[in-house]
Amino acid sequence: MVEVLRREEKYPLSVIDMSNYKAKFSAILMPDKFSKNGSYMVRSLYFDTPDDKDFFDKLKEQNLRRKIRLRIYSPYDTKAKLELKQKENIFQKKRSLTISREDAVELINSNYSVLLKYDDDFAREIYSIMCMYAYKPKSIVEYQRYALMAKENNIRLTFDSEIRATESSFDLFSENLPLNPVFPKDKIVFEVKYDKFLLGYISEIVSTINVKNITSSKYCLSRTTGYTVN
Repeated sequence: MVEVLRREEKYPLSVIDMSNYKAKFSAILMPDKFSKNGSYMVRSLYFDTPDDKDFFDKLKEQNLRRKIRLRIYSPYDTKAKLELKQKENIFQKKRSLTISREDAVELINSNYSVLLKYDDDFAREIYSIMCMYAYKPKSIVEYQRYALMAKENNIRLTFDSEIRATESSFDLFSENLPLNPVFPKDKIVFEVKYDKFLLGYISEIVSTINVKNITSSKYCLSRTTGYTVN
């Protein structure tokens, strides 16, 4: 199990602004290991309760809330990350467990018991949560990501584009998902993620962004077919 506790800020940028800020940050930060040859695919399947508690907790901006998802980076991946994100006031706590492709499929089919074969306290905890609240797959989100990083304070800057989603298929490993755009094509989501505090030379550039920090999540965006979300 991997655990991180961090702060996150999100900004909607135009494609032109993205290019400008990517150039500025690339001059002082290094690409993460996946971005060395450009952007890469991120695909996440989100679970929720029958009454969509996590979805509505996010819309209401509850201080304590969570999201459960499976994440892959290619339809050909042999493993997936099972992640639990918990919002605790201004901080995001994310815990993750790498599971096999086969076990990911079992979770999608509501066979939570596969988690019990992992000798891990987090696996047992998330098994209990998913059973107790009857979590089911609700949507899949896919986008292209370019990420920069600094070793200090676990700083990551991500540029996410081509954000698409589906609520009609939960085949996480499909090569042909029926995805639809859920964010303007001429916009990207820029995220700033860090532990404790943001270093001054990075904060100085972030402060020049002339759009407001947004709270919208990709999970909420992915539910726009079933719900009207601003």
